[in-house]
Amino acid sequence: MRRNLLPALIPALLYSAASFADVDLTIEGLEGELKSNADAYLSSIPSADYSTQLRFQSRLENTLTEALNALGYYHPEFDFEVTEPNAAMTLRITPGEVVRLQQVDIRIEGEAQDDADFQRLIERSGLKVGEPLNHSQYDSLKSGLRNLALQKGYFDGEFVTSRLEVSPALNLAYVHLHYKSGIRYQFGETLIEGSQIDENRVRSLSPFKAGDPYQVAQVGEYNQNLSNTEWFSSVVVAPDLAQLGQGRQLPLNVSLSPQARNQIETGIGYSTDVGVRGSLKWKKPWVNDLGHSFDSSFSISAPEQSVTASYKIPLDDVLRQYYRIQYGMKHVDNRDTQSIESNLALERHWVLDNGWHRTLFVRYLVEDYQQGVLDDAAQYILPGISYTRSRTRMRGSLLTWGDKQTVTLEYGDPDLFSETRVTRLLAGTSWLRSFGRNHRGLIRLDGGANFAEEFDKLPPSMRFFAGGDNNLRGYGYESISPRDETGSLSGAKYIATSTLEYQYRLTGNWWGALFVDYGDAFNDTPDWKTGTGFGIRWISPVGPIRLDFAWGLDLDPADRFKIHFTLGPEL
Repeated sequence: MRRNLLPALIPALLYSAASFADVDLTIEGLEGELKSNADAYLSSIPSADYSTQLRFQSRLENTLTEALNALGYYHPEFDFEVTEPNAAMTLRITPGEVVRLQQVDIRIEGEAQDDADFQRLIERSGLKVGEPLNHSQYDSLKSGLRNLALQKGYFDGEFVTSRLEVSPALNLAYVHLHYKSGIRYQFGETLIEGSQIDENRVRSLSPFKAGDPYQVAQVGEYNQNLSNTEWFSSVVVAPDLAQLGQGRQLPLNVSLSPQARNQIETGIGYSTDVGVRGSLKWKKPWVNDLGHSFDSSFSISAPEQSVTASYKIPLDDVLRQYYRIQYGMKHVDNRDTQSIESNLALERHWVLDNGWHRTLFVRYLVEDYQQGVLDDAAQYILPGISYTRSRTRMRGSLLTWGDKQTVTLEYGDPDLFSETRVTRLLAGTSWLRSFGRNHRGLIRLDGGANFAEEFDKLPPSMRFFAGGDNNLRGYGYESISPRDETGSLSGAKYIATSTLEYQYRLTGNWWGALFVDYGDAFNDTPDWKTGTGFGIRWISPVGPIRLDFAWGLDLDPADRFKIHFTLGPEL
């Protein structure tokens, strides 16, 4: 083990009243865990102990002795050798024979003596007769027993005996840990203060009931459930520890502060697809004491303007099951599409145990449009079902791992007031993975299909267009689809697009990217398009910002280059 003392360990070493600017220390005889522990202890030597060779050697010997003792080596031998004139120092260490555990006396008394979690913790401690002594294993078990007791409601627990005896002369050690747990407390009455929501709704979010064994994890879960409703601006859930010793059941205090009844949010953004976009959102997190909520939004950009409003009605399982009534109106004036569409939807939502979000819905669509040579109006009643799932892991503000899946199926029939019989299927999946700290990969696949008896009767909102910031970069926004006899975009029956992207950290929150996009929007046979290029990613305080320089390889050379700029989530 060779160490450069100036940059890594020792700022200055005075030897024989002379100062050396760069002194090398070589330590021999340590490997594996002994070497790692020695390194950790050496880093704690203060610079004041570097002033003379003798003082440094003494401190070095004492520090390394502590490092070796911690792992059961109580008879180390040190041999220093200093080479002049460059003051290189070599320390040869002979660890000696290791101390082994002769007796491991660990007892749990009280109601925790049959608790499987305590037995599992002891089994995994590594403290076994005949094994080398490791002080950290003893300390970890001692603190682990205390923490486990608090987590599971053994609040009266205490160590009757906690002793580690070492006989260096015999190379033997003796562990004595006797823990008396006392009773395990149970959840008692839950006292709720400050809630504007019906108390039964608040109680329904509790993962436990009175009489259940205490679990600190369930207290945290209750706190999180209440926060996730968005009904409250402040949530505090805590056991009433003043009641310890007054009985087995421990009351729980829930202190709540109502969220503001009205919240307004404004925003402005930009993307090369739609240009400058402004938005206004109005939200009522709670409308009444049953926890109903309302939200609406207005968004405006040059090619698209939309307004939406929705009313949410939670059911008995507040966070996982609810109804939503939603209305939206959208005006589009983009390329060869002009339309005004109106959607009214009734939705039933379930958040499933496996992480999927299932929605059963029926929507009523009315659309007045011009699409190329078509000038018409249409109405559809479309029952359907959708499944979505999103999983992510973050490191600070950086998304390091994630995937997202969506599947939607809906059906329209002339017998149900639709213009034509149609089955629509939309599906997509995205995967982001990190490799080390500096590499990330993104894969995205999206597809859609219209199986319609009379495709000409489908309005633009039900047809497919490809191209733009989020699928085929290098091509204009929604510029890819079949064309009618006048050369105007007509929209497609099918769409399939894919993305493969590699990202490398340049510095801090700045990343470079290389990508290839591939896909088409088509009626019968695809004419696959390829876009490729490079970009910059900045994980900014307001969200990921992407700037891409892309080439549509299937366009005329003069039209191939596009710049894409977006602000928003990566999945």
